[in-house]
Amino acid sequence: MCLAVPGKVVSLQERDGTLMSVVDFGGVRKDVCLQYIPDAAVGDYVVVHVGFAIQRLDEESALRTLAEFEHLGVLKEEFGDGFALAAKQAGLADPTAAQPEPVRPQPETEVAP
Repeated sequence: MCLAVPGKVVSLQERDGTLMSVVDFGGVRKDVCLQYIPDAAVGDYVVVHVGFAIQRLDEESALRTLAEFEHLGVLKEEFGDGFALAAKQAGLADPTAAQPEPVRPQPETEVAP
């Protein structure tokens, strides 16, 4: 699923002539393009879709939406480990989970007669 998710602009910078920012999505920070909202400022909440800020949003609405997304597990799905999610959807074991150490045969010791 691909959603538009609200986040808070925490920094601004220009990269190769493109206005970029770091946006915080409830603890997850991502690089976001601000070309569609060039007057966005640090502290503003923006709605982000596929890496582009597409709309400004008030803080109350943004926080309410983030809380609901968290409750529904959407943030984990949207920002979580893609390999783990794909494995789960395919009914396979999580390839990123810690694997148990293989059992190695112990060398046989000779018992004195």
